[in-house]
Amino acid sequence: MAKNRSMQQWRVDDSVELYGIRNWGGGFFDVSEKGEVVICPQGRNKGPQVSVMEVINGLHDRGYDMPVLLRVENILDSRITRLHECFRKAIHKLGYKGEYRGVFPIKVNQQQQVLEKIAQFGSKYHHGMEVGSKAELIAAVSQFRDKQACLICNGYKDEEFVDLGLQAMRMGLNCFFVLEMPGELEMILDRGKALGVKPNIGVRAKLAVKASGHWTESGGERSTFGLTPAQIVDVVDKLKEAGMLDCLQLLHYHLGSQVPNIRDIRTAVTEAGRLYMGLVDEGAPMGYLDLGGGLAVDYDGSHTNFVSSRNYHLDEYCADVVEAVMTILDEKDVPHPHIITESGRATVAYYSVLLFNILDFSVVEIGQLPDELPEGTPETLRNLKECYNSITLRSLQECYNDAIYYRDEMRQLFSAGRVTLRQRTLSEHFFWAIMKRIAQEKNRLKHLPRDLADIDSSLADIYYANFSVFQSLTDSWAIDQLFPIMPVHRLNECPTQHCIISDITCDSDGRIDKFIDPQGMKSTLELHRLKDGEEYYMGVFLVGAYQETLGDLHNLLGDTHVVSIRIHDDGSYEYVREIRGDTVADVLSYVEYDPRRILEDIRAAAESSVREGRITPSDRFAILQAFEDGLRGYTYFER
Repeated sequence: MAKNRSMQQWRVDDSVELYGIRNWGGGFFDVSEKGEVVICPQGRNKGPQVSVMEVINGLHDRGYDMPVLLRVENILDSRITRLHECFRKAIHKLGYKGEYRGVFPIKVNQQQQVLEKIAQFGSKYHHGMEVGSKAELIAAVSQFRDKQACLICNGYKDEEFVDLGLQAMRMGLNCFFVLEMPGELEMILDRGKALGVKPNIGVRAKLAVKASGHWTESGGERSTFGLTPAQIVDVVDKLKEAGMLDCLQLLHYHLGSQVPNIRDIRTAVTEAGRLYMGLVDEGAPMGYLDLGGGLAVDYDGSHTNFVSSRNYHLDEYCADVVEAVMTILDEKDVPHPHIITESGRATVAYYSVLLFNILDFSVVEIGQLPDELPEGTPETLRNLKECYNSITLRSLQECYNDAIYYRDEMRQLFSAGRVTLRQRTLSEHFFWAIMKRIAQEKNRLKHLPRDLADIDSSLADIYYANFSVFQSLTDSWAIDQLFPIMPVHRLNECPTQHCIISDITCDSDGRIDKFIDPQGMKSTLELHRLKDGEEYYMGVFLVGAYQETLGDLHNLLGDTHVVSIRIHDDGSYEYVREIRGDTVADVLSYVEYDPRRILEDIRAAAESSVREGRITPSDRFAILQAFEDGLRGYTYFER
């Protein structure tokens, strides 16, 4: 616990240090003197601040239960602005002759409101979009209003996909077809000829360099998508043969999402710069260099090359990219291309916060331990008691090993019917008492044995949270992504409980037992003791990227409520959009049920019960009313 302060000495600054909010918050989140998380849309110590608890109270007044996904429009606007202004600063400082053109990869968050706001906030910078399917292409075109912004078409393409992109070009959109496979070229040229539209063509290169992190397989020579240098030369030859080499205007590569090490980024840009220069030497007009995604988010605030962090800042990223491109192309006086990045995660991650309440908790219970054991007590149980009484700093590892051995032996004896339920229960009390004593003493050791390092997690309280990991934090379950998690109030109080978080699905995987820490990761999270009659609210931050799109319907827990706010300069704010979460009827319809048919089946069953004399007609009415109300209800826990 931060500085090991007692409850009476605890200060807000201790909570700031413990949860690291100023390390991972990007300046958008802080803690007020009242001990509440506040949103700072213009940055910490700049402009207005809005309490998250005030927003939650406003949501309750408007009839919303937890969980709620809160979007802050100002943060999205700020992220787009910051990305472009950093590139503009680097371009101006280094004397780069091209421009920066950001695009948002729709797969990162395909929600209509998100795309609408990106198009709105990005219009002053000609911020475009990247798509990888027909559905994404149609969604992007519906939001596009800027003819200078880039519309990048990646992914596998059939004729209809290509036709839709060509029709977008006829409407004046700056659309590029990026070749993922060599066979796409002939189809694109044929469809362009058929529709009378000359396509803008790009090629996706398989670079030799691979980045570290979760998505390392996205890059490298054996990556799934893209063309090898030999295949790119074949494309050039075919375009020359068709008299269409002037269509080739863009080189693209993708190093991977969440690239934590700036050296990998610079190495990839250097290799791509050589390929770009080679295409110019072949006579292609070019003009655009698309560096793909990779700009990382510092989820844990450690500023390292750990997979959930990054060892660079945005200014450094932009300057390194621009300088690397210039260094290569200036060797042969090749004109500087417009630089495109597909920075999705870094654009929208900060924009959304998942808010939820804690419903209940469970703790490891240690009953009263007797001073003397009765006659007839099994020898194994006596050994456990002796182990408990003999704990010293020097014997921690030995007592740990003995306790596990005797506990397991007692369980085997119980299964064989050789010990009673009360004897088995008493053995568990002694076992957990031993673990608790070891946990208290282990921090005094100079060298902590590996077995004892994880003992805190086995003793942790379980806080049951009103959300679904599978629906709202899919990456936490699927790839062990770390997200910042903390209470949003009571931060002027000392958090006394070491906890893990369980969701409300009936699945042991629906839990979070890995949390950010200055040293990388910890197995428990310090939280406050729950108070009777008071809600305890928490937030998961930086969830705007991927989590909404990837969510599934485990236990038929559907989409949460989504509420967007916009904060004004005077500190006031407004709820600008509210989207109700899925009802029970909604999620049942997703899995092929007809809610009307369900009610009809329940009505028939209830009527049968009336005929059998089990219930009265008035009972039937109440039963049907309950099920009708249930179908209209929120899929999450409602107070």
